Amino acid sequence: MNQQTKWSQFGVLITVFFFWGFVAASNSIFIPFCKKFFELDQIQSQLIGSAFYGAYFYGSLILYLMSAITGTDLLNKIGYKKGIVYGLLISVIGAIALALISGSGNASFGWVLVAFFIIALGFSLQQTSAQPFAVALGSPETGTHRLNMGGSVNSFGTLLGPLVVSFLLFGSVSSAKEASIENIQTLYFFLSGLFILASIIFAYANLPKTTSDEKLEKSPKAMNLLLVIGVVFLPVLFSDWAQEVTGMKKSIIIALSLVIILLLLFAAMIMAKKNPAGWGAMAYPQLVLGMIAIFIYVGVEVTIDNNFGALLKKNAFGGYDESHISHLISLYWGSLMIGRWTGAVSVFNLSKSMKRIMVIVVPFVAFGVILLVNVIKGNDISDFLLYPICIAIAVVAFIYSEDKPVKLLLTVSILGAISMIIAVTTTGMIANFAIISCGIWSSVMWPAIFALAVNGIGKYQSQGSAFLIMMILGGAIIPPMQGAVIDLESSSDASVYTYTQLSYVVPLLCFAYLAWHAIQTKSVLKKQGLDVDEQVAASH
Repeated sequence: MNQQTKWSQFGVLITVFFFWGFVAASNSIFIPFCKKFFELDQIQSQLIGSAFYGAYFYGSLILYLMSAITGTDLLNKIGYKKGIVYGLLISVIGAIALALISGSGNASFGWVLVAFFIIALGFSLQQTSAQPFAVALGSPETGTHRLNMGGSVNSFGTLLGPLVVSFLLFGSVSSAKEASIENIQTLYFFLSGLFILASIIFAYANLPKTTSDEKLEKSPKAMNLLLVIGVVFLPVLFSDWAQEVTGMKKSIIIALSLVIILLLLFAAMIMAKKNPAGWGAMAYPQLVLGMIAIFIYVGVEVTIDNNFGALLKKNAFGGYDESHISHLISLYWGSLMIGRWTGAVSVFNLSKSMKRIMVIVVPFVAFGVILLVNVIKGNDISDFLLYPICIAIAVVAFIYSEDKPVKLLLTVSILGAISMIIAVTTTGMIANFAIISCGIWSSVMWPAIFALAVNGIGKYQSQGSAFLIMMILGGAIIPPMQGAVIDLESSSDASVYTYTQLSYVVPLLCFAYLAWHAIQTKSVLKKQGLDVDEQVAASH
């Protein structure tokens, strides 16, 4: 039954989209700060991301296991509204813990990681609830519109996060202060207050107890595989302890975990093809390929930026210290906003000529917003003057791709790979812009990968979506893998070509894989008589 979007209710819902982006992007400033403050190596500093994105995996896995064991979809039982409220309250605990830890005179990095894990654990429950809730607050046909709007609000949070955290840690550019971990106490007390306020608003707001009426599909083989993946990832999360126990270097431990997880997923696809019983949604090869692609995509989006601060400290790339990188970090996350705002144009019922005009205009408007926010913060934006060249290339790519998932994913993956080649072979702002532009290329990957992965999986759509969200785990393991390459520099006396720069070969390989994924998934779907690109073309 068609129904109008409940905008007043949806306006309440999208506040959580802002929180996810704000905190996730803030890690980009927090990581180099913690590396210096706690005297960490690059791998250890990346454990902030590992704790954060690992919590998304374990949170989703716990919810899935509890539902499987009880035979009841727990989220469906309590409803999306309560799911968001409970998720916000979990994040409150983490935010207050982090504020108290940072305010103490002897803050421990281990406890910082625990607090980040708890915050993200709450985000995991919020995200699992909020995305289907957004679709339910109106006609199903316009659900994509609401998700794109939520994504736009999320991107605005990613733009503001690095700037606000940088200001609280270091002050403005004109009045820099000595960085201290106590400086973030105010931020996380403030965030905990916002989480509490949001939970109260959600609890008492006139929101429907929306649930899904889909049957809980059993898939014991898939459940066992995900449990094994959870065990394999633990040595990454506790890499210092694993190094002491095994005697292996942390870089080897991380590499082994990464390879084993990918091999397990590919092996599952082969086994499910031979005998699909018990695999649930994973009986469909496009879904498993999608899980691997989401793992790689989230990993590359996060690792490019989380290790960017280490590169910017090099004289060949600007020689910035931690207090002066927020404008470039915000430009990277702002680039995701540029791509998502542009991608959202396609959901509106515009004429072909008007749509093309908007695809040209919207990204530059988004860039204007980025400039304005940086000016207000007091950042020098002279570094940004040539970046519109990258935006112009993106406009051509979006027009060429025609909103077709395979064509779009292949195009931006190739552009990402080219950008990484430029990054590892040049220096200065050319290399910096090549890295930052990957924010645009990454911005439109999630919906493209998602659309291809769930195409044709029938009654397993809900379960398949849950499996895909679990693969956010890639953001927890690929960044420390790149960090392992950077740490090789401690034993190198290279003065021009550094391991920090060479480490961007890791995202280069990720983009190359995603290009292969687009081609391979198209082939898999074609064998099933499905062609997503043709479906999109026919609908226009």
